[in-house]
Amino acid sequence: MTSACTFVIVGQLDHPIYEADLTGPKEQQAQYLHQFVLHASLDAIDDIMWSTKECHLKTTDRFNNLLVTAYVTPGNSARFLLLHDGRNDENIKSFFTEVYELYLKIMLNPFHGPASKIMNKEFDKKVRTYARKILGL
Repeated sequence: MTSACTFVIVGQLDHPIYEADLTGPKEQQAQYLHQFVLHASLDAIDDIMWSTKECHLKTTDRFNNLLVTAYVTPGNSARFLLLHDGRNDENIKSFFTEVYELYLKIMLNPFHGPASKIMNKEFDKKVRTYARKILGL
């Protein structure tokens, strides 16, 4: 699907609790650019999420040829952001749905706080598997 694809889960306090570069290692400058674009898109996502009842917000921001697609969890406890340079909304929506189910399992763990970073290796492995399977990465 894309040659640039970065996935981030942002907590309520606008800090990343999970990050994954889904297309393999990049040079550090590109990685910082992706983080900057995703963080800058949070204001646009906040504006959009209060004007709709949908969780999947579709494309919320753009930077050059990069698109930011967002998903807001019910209760606005987290935002899922996908930075990519191609677009297939149905596949991205399916990816977000699958990752949301994984996210719920992590949040149901009584030893994991809602603002804690997700360091679970199995979670990371499944996110990357869904990215390959659903997004075609």
